[in-house]
Amino acid sequence: MSVTKDVSFSLKVVINKQKTKVLFAEAESDFVDILISFLTLPLGTIVKILKKHYKDEEAPVKIGSLTSLYNGIENLDSDNFWSDGLHDVLLNPTSSFGDECLQLKLDISDSQPTKYFTCNPSHCRPIPCLSVYYDTVICGCSRIMKKEVGQNKSEANGVFTINTMSFIISDDLRVLPNMMGFVQTLKDLGVTDTNGTELRNVTFGFNEIMDLLKASLLSRTPLTDIILNKSQMYGDSARTKYEPGVPLDRIDKKATPNSKKMNLKVILQKSSNKLLFAQAEDDFVDFLLCFLTIPLGGIEHLLGSNTCLKSIDNLHKSVADLISDKYLVCADTKNRLMNPKLFHGYSSENFILPLNNPTLVLPYSWGWGPEKFSSINFAKGQGKYVRGPRMYKIADDLTVTPFCMASTISTLEYLNIPLSDIKEMEFQIGLEEALSILKASLTSTSVLSDAMKINPMLMKQPKQEPYC
Repeated sequence: MSVTKDVSFSLKVVINKQKTKVLFAEAESDFVDILISFLTLPLGTIVKILKKHYKDEEAPVKIGSLTSLYNGIENLDSDNFWSDGLHDVLLNPTSSFGDECLQLKLDISDSQPTKYFTCNPSHCRPIPCLSVYYDTVICGCSRIMKKEVGQNKSEANGVFTINTMSFIISDDLRVLPNMMGFVQTLKDLGVTDTNGTELRNVTFGFNEIMDLLKASLLSRTPLTDIILNKSQMYGDSARTKYEPGVPLDRIDKKATPNSKKMNLKVILQKSSNKLLFAQAEDDFVDFLLCFLTIPLGGIEHLLGSNTCLKSIDNLHKSVADLISDKYLVCADTKNRLMNPKLFHGYSSENFILPLNNPTLVLPYSWGWGPEKFSSINFAKGQGKYVRGPRMYKIADDLTVTPFCMASTISTLEYLNIPLSDIKEMEFQIGLEEALSILKASLTSTSVLSDAMKINPMLMKQPKQEPYC
């Protein structure tokens, strides 16, 4: 994170005549870089930093069911994982953009610089290999790779956007370069009347940036909520809500040809059709845990900028469609932001979601041999987190616990639900179901019910015979 949290940014904000809505804000590139960095944050990092920042508030921040998924993993005993380090991997996931975020004027990611290791290059022939894991990987010359490699940091003219640029930001986080005509810009923003508008100079510091991250995940009008309605943020009409549907037509189904479907057993109460809990083996739990390691931009890519997080959808689409490559610092910046790669080890080779292949982001573009991917954390292979074969219990809000028959019976007794009022359904989780679960986790606290279309009290009615 930036050395000090006392950094601030000045925004020119235009407010409507009634002083009820922010029409747009104008900001420099260093502020927009922070806004774009939201897309680089793994979901687990987002939950972690929001929990840390708002820990003293009466109502804890909840991001769909991701918060309960994270909290469940935090409370899960380490002996449920293949190695002790995997617990920390999930609670403190690394971003492939970590080094760039450290260059931001204010970095909220709470991350550490990536360290790179090699063997003794002066004695390695023909070319030394490179790893991010200390003392766990053997180089091609058979030596252990434990010598830290310094990084050449080139002087860039910005982090994501060119530092001479300024941008227009709409209330719902559409971002436009301040390079278009005045009339066209107002038209793109949907502003048809400027009579009586008010111009304010607004300062955003660390607290406001954190408020903006939270509001971008919970509201369709984050700027208005922060600048005008802070005491009553996130009115019901502006809150993000789950909407079913996933973009299967644009998914590359060839990306994971060897992935197999997972089994999910769902236990329902007959009388209400309410989901009580689900049972699944370790492969399904590994699938859920991987959510915490995926950057927000990767979620947007998988769901076609249609996540139900409308403000984040707009931010992602802005980088894709509104901000030209010539306003970005590197030729590959847009591609990396649109479909960010996971850090090495976080997903398996046959993972059901077609994520971008894991990679190391190398500190040099020359002088190194193959990157060595190996870690004592992932003792059973990439993307293998929890021990198995073993059965786990999953709540509707994705809280994961080891399945225990005795405690489950005790819970049913406490809820006064007889066994005669229970039924079991089994689902096959393929690509469509996996995407639906991922999408629901962002906004819903009843993920499995919503994704599998289990509606409480909507029982199947007997077929009616038509009248003659």
